Amino acid sequence: MTVERVALPAATNTLRLVPALYAATLFVSALLLFLIQPMFTKMVLPRLGGAPTVWSIAMVFFQAALLAGYAYAHVLVRQLSPRLGAFVHLCLLACAGAMLPIAISSLFGPPPSDGIPLWLIGLFSASIGLPFAALSASAPLLQGWFAGTDHAQARNPYVLYAASNLGSFAALFAYPVVVEPFLTLREQSRLWSMGFAVLAVLIAIAGVLASRHPVDSSAPATAAVPTALATRLRWMALAAVPVGLVIAVTSYISTDIASAPFLWVVPLALYLLTFVAVFRERPWVSTTSVVMLVPIAVAPLAIGLLGGAKRYLFAMIVLNLAAFVLLTLLCHAELYRRRPEPAKLTEFYLWMSVGGVVGGLFAALAAPHLFSLPFEYPLLIVTALMAVPGMRALRGHALAREIVPPLALAAVAAVARLGFGLDLPAGAELPFQIALVALAAVMLLQRKRPPRFAALVVLGFVVTALWQPGLNRVLAVRSFFGVHQVIDTADGQYRLLYNGTTLHGAERIADLAGARPEPLTYYHPGAALAESVDAIRAAHGGLRRVAVVGLGTGSLACSRRGGERWTYYEIDPAVVAIAENPKLFNFMTSCAPDARIVLGDARLTLAQSHETYDLIVLDAFSSDVIPVHLLTREAIRGYLSRLDPHGALVLHISNRYLELADVVAAIAREEGLTAEGKIDRRPDSVPYDYRTNAQVVALVPSSDTLRDLERVPGWAPLPLDPRVAAWTDDYSNILGAVLRKQFGW
Repeated sequence: MTVERVALPAATNTLRLVPALYAATLFVSALLLFLIQPMFTKMVLPRLGGAPTVWSIAMVFFQAALLAGYAYAHVLVRQLSPRLGAFVHLCLLACAGAMLPIAISSLFGPPPSDGIPLWLIGLFSASIGLPFAALSASAPLLQGWFAGTDHAQARNPYVLYAASNLGSFAALFAYPVVVEPFLTLREQSRLWSMGFAVLAVLIAIAGVLASRHPVDSSAPATAAVPTALATRLRWMALAAVPVGLVIAVTSYISTDIASAPFLWVVPLALYLLTFVAVFRERPWVSTTSVVMLVPIAVAPLAIGLLGGAKRYLFAMIVLNLAAFVLLTLLCHAELYRRRPEPAKLTEFYLWMSVGGVVGGLFAALAAPHLFSLPFEYPLLIVTALMAVPGMRALRGHALAREIVPPLALAAVAAVARLGFGLDLPAGAELPFQIALVALAAVMLLQRKRPPRFAALVVLGFVVTALWQPGLNRVLAVRSFFGVHQVIDTADGQYRLLYNGTTLHGAERIADLAGARPEPLTYYHPGAALAESVDAIRAAHGGLRRVAVVGLGTGSLACSRRGGERWTYYEIDPAVVAIAENPKLFNFMTSCAPDARIVLGDARLTLAQSHETYDLIVLDAFSSDVIPVHLLTREAIRGYLSRLDPHGALVLHISNRYLELADVVAAIAREEGLTAEGKIDRRPDSVPYDYRTNAQVVALVPSSDTLRDLERVPGWAPLPLDPRVAAWTDDYSNILGAVLRKQFGW
């Protein structure tokens, strides 16, 4: 160590520099800490089928590593002088630096069929555990050192937490806007390593500055009064709920648009910004204003979150983010109000991180096993309402008068639905929706009575969870890859399969009696998917082997003819169980009872296959998301390696939020493939006959294969936009695809 040789100005001038230096060091540390989160998760995403749950599990790891870092900082500040603490910390940073550049650990192969969350946490730990924990220690460590100086601002070192969270916010804003669209993952990793070296130098200087000033009597090492357990539990609870909400809100958004960094970082950035807003002497927004706005955001959620209102997805996203910010501000403002004296700063942060781990474990790991639907989200909203001032003012009979009537109505509704199977009759949709709007109005009228308002919110969530207007739930199954619901229409005519909010298949209930079912949704006769299969069959004079990536209800199986051998590649065992159950859907049992189903990520399992296919159909959805790693140049090359030279690769790229045709065209150009595409233009008849429009692209090595398809109306060569780059395993621009789809940019 040579830090003692660093030349320092006089003590007075040095003290003037201390806050700026510490703030800058915290800013850089947080910048690196929150750049690595989306960057490394994006590296891992292809190994798990692009599932949105990957980010939820990653958040659990990040919270656990944060706890490890805070515990380490707590020990260093309590037990060691700043000089010795800086030496130990620099040694740890050196060990972490030896693991750079960031990459996936070679110790981990393909994921297992069971226990994916634990496997994923192990992969994160082995790959970035030490660098992440070392970085996470910087915030409490530097604030603890600063509290030990005789600078005037050392009496409230919590203000430095704002600098740390500003760095975090800057990283989360910069990654999807500046970093991801312009740098490959390898370049991002190298740039991050350089930043890590700069941080080590800054921490060395900060340690020297702290060691030049004696620790006063209020330093953490002299704290004598122990913190009460109740106080620690309050810190933990107030930190746990916002972390749980971060995971729940992110899952809500990314399930329907894309599992991608630009969506992961929005809730997380807002979460960090709430710390900046309220961890200060003069908060950006007063608690009184927040309390006034919370009911305006929460009341609509209580009647729309679980009841199918995602048809207005972007409006619902804005509403959810607004409610999330307001509820998080409530919790964090209460945390700051309950902050201890500087002597207990590191203990405070330690218990906050314990709360973060608890919130993450509940939302990401426990809830999927406890609930078949994402009920953890409304539970967390109701729990956050407990932080509203005045919520605990009433006791005994006064409290009972406020909450018992709404909760009793919720209990009656649950018994009627679950105990007696009460369904909404056909034609009840409009009265039911009017009743929900009336309930929301009552909530707003009761907004100044926090216990009554919270109980009414519970009633709203219960009613909308039990009934969906026009639909009757038959089955709900939750897996690592999403929430699947089998639903009958209220008129008893159709059975539907939803993943998230996307329709994955429909069958007439009359067809369940044993008749050969008619494919509906995207697969009906005359749709682009059916046309492509028929045309390629005609070009070949019949098909021998067909591979389909993505099972759904198995609707496409009814396009099978004669002795064709069809193989399905499906990542989610829950989907297989639904499709193969004739009591739920009849496509597989009636049209392809001998079809082979291969479980696992299709990119891996298809590459391991020894068969060559005349036709490969890529129809892999997760809600409305097509996994990015299945649409890269490397992925397309893998499919082509299993394709007959005169075969065809058909891609179903229908999407409400992403423009994918330009990406496919760019890949076709670089791989020398012929590309034909079609968008169905028939009038959208949902929910009348459940025949839906699709956008389909056919890629072929030999243009002769598509001669029959070119004569079908609507099929045309795929236009090429030279401004759109092909996606690769090292580069993808999801944000660009969203902007092209939504705004034509």
